[in-house]
Amino acid sequence: MIKVDENYPAQGAFTDVLYGSRDLAPAFPYRHVNLKQNVDPRQQFDILPELGRGTFGTVFLCRERDTGLELAAKIVPCKKKKERTDAIREIDIMSCLHHPRLIQLYDAFDYENKVYVILELVQGGELFERVIDDDFVLTEKACAVFMRQICEGMEYIHSRNIIHLDMKPENILCLTKTGNRIKIIDFGFARRYDPDKKLQVMFGTTEFTAPEVLNYDEIYFYTDMWSLGVICYVLLSGLSPFVGNNDMATMNNVLQGQYSFKYSSFDAVSEDAKDFVRKLLVRDGSKRLTAKQALKHRWLTKTAQNTTELSITKTKLKRYVIKKRWIKAVNTIIALRRMGARIDIDLV
Repeated sequence: MIKVDENYPAQGAFTDVLYGSRDLAPAFPYRHVNLKQNVDPRQQFDILPELGRGTFGTVFLCRERDTGLELAAKIVPCKKKKERTDAIREIDIMSCLHHPRLIQLYDAFDYENKVYVILELVQGGELFERVIDDDFVLTEKACAVFMRQICEGMEYIHSRNIIHLDMKPENILCLTKTGNRIKIIDFGFARRYDPDKKLQVMFGTTEFTAPEVLNYDEIYFYTDMWSLGVICYVLLSGLSPFVGNNDMATMNNVLQGQYSFKYSSFDAVSEDAKDFVRKLLVRDGSKRLTAKQALKHRWLTKTAQNTTELSITKTKLKRYVIKKRWIKAVNTIIALRRMGARIDIDLV
């Protein structure tokens, strides 16, 4: 059953001068979605070309037959019980997250050993891909605009007692290819926080993972805030604060929590911006900024932000993104070879 959220008009249509234009309301009202069992989604939707592949499934363009509405369909193979459990958990979590900074759930089906997650279509591409476009002028002010939106989304997620646990640049998309509005995506690792239960996990992307995860200590909302600190550092400099030559080296760097602003990329970056990063990349999670506190930090609230172009940062960010593309392509080839398949990879 699907129920339209009565709070939709108030949540989905507001103006924020930081973004230079009125936020676009989603293509559909916020919906409460329950998983449909043994219903073929192809009766309602045309599944169109593939858009991309992620950790938990393949994403296709799809179109609702009755309305013509274009959406995204994530198809998750569920041959094992755990795969279905994980997919159902993600649907349950997304169904209660209704905010302009988060990708929205439209429908969900469990059919023939696959879970179909029908989502809002977001076509602007990954945040870092947008930032390195030749027509995009990267300034510290632009970085602050992006980070403010990310913190807005995170504050809302945490207010719903949910921890995202996989915040990284790939999971931040731009709403359009020309605008500055973002959407946080991929809640496959997200967990509900229960104060009566000790929550520990051992997953995530090492480069953006908090020390408490790597130590298998208890996690909390502050675990996401470390990841936001890493994202902000990369966005401001084009460099990753803890990345090493391999995963083990990266893990050791994260656990030590040592990083530096002594790079040429940071020469044009303000002390306020560095202070924002410092207050997130704190090994003791209880001393990190919360999302609500981050939104009140002077770097995100002041109006006279630095509008000098961060040219060195943009050059390094391009290298960072290209390296990520190669790693992703190589991993895809390795995975496909294991399955005895062949594929051509486009790295352009």
